[in-house]
Amino acid sequence: MATIRDEALCIRHWDWSETSQTVSLFSRGHGLIRGLAKGAKREKGQFSGGIELLTRGEVVAIVKGGQAMATLTAWDLLELFPAARRTLGAFHVGIYLADLLHHTVTHEDPHPALYDRMVEALRDLARSEQWALLCGQWAVLTETGHRPEVGADVRTGETLSGAERVAFSPRLGGMVRVEHGAMPADAWGVRPETATLLAELDRRTASLERADLGAVARGARLLAAYSRFLLDRELPSVSPLFGEGGLPL
Repeated sequence: MATIRDEALCIRHWDWSETSQTVSLFSRGHGLIRGLAKGAKREKGQFSGGIELLTRGEVVAIVKGGQAMATLTAWDLLELFPAARRTLGAFHVGIYLADLLHHTVTHEDPHPALYDRMVEALRDLARSEQWALLCGQWAVLTETGHRPEVGADVRTGETLSGAERVAFSPRLGGMVRVEHGAMPADAWGVRPETATLLAELDRRTASLERADLGAVARGARLLAAYSRFLLDRELPSVSPLFGEGGLPL
C-alpha cells in the first residue's frame, strides 16, 4: 500500500451511504483516482463537509496495488469555481469537460499539463462559457496525443492560405483544402474565421479578447464532434450542452 498526497479535480461522485461517497478524481500527479471516502459528508470529518463535483482540492489517499478503488482519508477544499454554478450553461460546460476527462484519461496515467489547463478552463467559465469549452477540449486533445492538424492540409502539408474553402476530416485528423467546390465525403465544412481561430489555438496565440465569438462557438462544436468520432460514442453530457439533437456534425 502507498499513501499519496496530490491536488485534484472532482469529476464524478456517488453517494455510498448517508455519510460516505465514492468519487472519481483527476489528480495532477497520478491521473485518475477512483476512491471511497468514508464519512466524507460528516461536518467534522476530514473532507471539508463532502467532496463536491467540479471542485479542486488536496486529497490524501491510500492506494492498494492491483485494486482499482483507493481509500481516501482526507480532502482539503482549495477552489470552488463558482462560475460553474452561476448559470445552467456554465454548469453544462463543466460537466461535459469532466465527462471528457473521465473517458480519455486512465488510472495511474498523469497529465500535469492537462490538469493545469483544465483548471484554467474552469476558471475561464467566469469570462466566457464557449471559450472555456473550446480551450478545455483543445487541451484534452493536445495532451492525450490527439491534437488535430489545423495549421495546414493534413494530407499534403500545404498551407490553407488562399484555398477556396477548407474542411475538417475527422478520419484524417485535420484540415483539408477544398478545391473547386469538391467537398470530401467524410469532411465538415469550416468557415475561414473558425479555421483561423483553431490555427491560433495551435500556435498558442489565440485570446478571448481578439476572438470572433461566433468562431469560438463553432470551433467548440467542431472539437466536440471530433472527440465523439475519436471515442466512437456520444457522451451523456453532450445533449444537455448542445441541445436535444446533440451534435449535428
